[in-house]
Amino acid sequence: MHQNPLQTPLPPPQIAGHDELRRLQWLRDFAIAALALVTLLARPLFHTLVPWLPAFSLLAAWTLISIVTWVRLRHPATVTQRELLLHIGFDLLMLTALLAVSGGPANPLTAIYLPHIAVAAIMLPAAQAWLIALLGVAAYSLLWKFSLALTVEDVDRAMQMHLTGMWLTFAASALLIAGFISRITLALRQREQQLATAREQVLRDERIVALGNLAAGAAHELGTPLATMAVIAGELTHETQLPAEVRTDIQLLQQQIAACKRIISSLAARAGVERSESANILPIDRWLEQLVTRWRAMRPQVAPHLQLLAADGSDASAPRILIETTLEQALLNLFNNAADASPEDVSIQARWDGDDAAQPLQIDILDRGPGMDQQLLTQAGKNFFSTRREGMGIGLFLAHAALERHGGSIQMMPRDDGLGGTLTRVRLPLQGMMEHDESDECHE
Repeated sequence: MHQNPLQTPLPPPQIAGHDELRRLQWLRDFAIAALALVTLLARPLFHTLVPWLPAFSLLAAWTLISIVTWVRLRHPATVTQRELLLHIGFDLLMLTALLAVSGGPANPLTAIYLPHIAVAAIMLPAAQAWLIALLGVAAYSLLWKFSLALTVEDVDRAMQMHLTGMWLTFAASALLIAGFISRITLALRQREQQLATAREQVLRDERIVALGNLAAGAAHELGTPLATMAVIAGELTHETQLPAEVRTDIQLLQQQIAACKRIISSLAARAGVERSESANILPIDRWLEQLVTRWRAMRPQVAPHLQLLAADGSDASAPRILIETTLEQALLNLFNNAADASPEDVSIQARWDGDDAAQPLQIDILDRGPGMDQQLLTQAGKNFFSTRREGMGIGLFLAHAALERHGGSIQMMPRDDGLGGTLTRVRLPLQGMMEHDESDECHE
């Protein structure tokens, strides 16, 4: 069985709460490292003796909790807000215990309470954030009564270094708060952007579904007038008095009516995503040649210039790919837009790299029409719009939707040769469209 390469795989779901706990864990590790460093340097820098045994015993316990938390982050279970509250509360407890054995309120590191309170205000609901703030105030207040005094070797120099330590702690706390808030704000903005993109995608999908319903109704209603036109055209061919050029036009009209009938009769089969087993497998160059030939039969007044080449300019055989009808219809819509802009001058250029499947298939469609301003270019694929009075703007919208579903993209820009016109560049993931090896099929 072929795996459908044109279906875009869904990204792995994000686990709720893991990002918040990971940020909290980085803050915890920073606090452990900073407190361990200050404990080691307390005597040479601050001329203060800190009891190493209780201090490093608490730091060892805190480090063990940190290791357990990193292991916890490897598991997919959801991190609840209650779990985050417990982590922050435990950090406040450990910080309070360390400050209690190292001078209490006289320790210049008391400002390290503030980053935890700020993080709680960002991560937790209002009630829990207020609880953390009250716990921080209560813990700091208890230090005034329950703490061990420190032995100071040089009071004057120790006071100066104490003030310096307070400044360093304030600076580190300010940088931590600013860093965490900026990162969380950036994450929130990215999530809002993702939600906006998802809402836009849902709105576009709703429009496509509405267009599908309208297309089904239109196909049903068009059957009768097309049948009438076919009968009239057939009767006109039996008129012996008609000039030769009129007979030629009637034959062209019959061909167009037959093409419309084929499109309508296969509309149901072409709706949605086809099974990969029913998709055609063709080399890129042959597929594009057949597609352009079919398009010229529908637009006989257009004589496009088709250029097909590999990225290195070699004549090596083009890779074989799976072709879906929705992809062909999207390209035909873009071809028609170029022909509507300048039927006398349309160029189609395709480029691929047969040796590197990671490189996309690039199809450039060039015309010499009046072009579009930047405001219209930004609306392409998002709204219905047309530069022609009789146009409805549906073709470009559907082309964008179909190509994006295949993992591709459309980029429209003015031509850079100064002669006017528009360049429509289509990129398709060649690796996802290439034919699977038989060995792969056997394993599936």
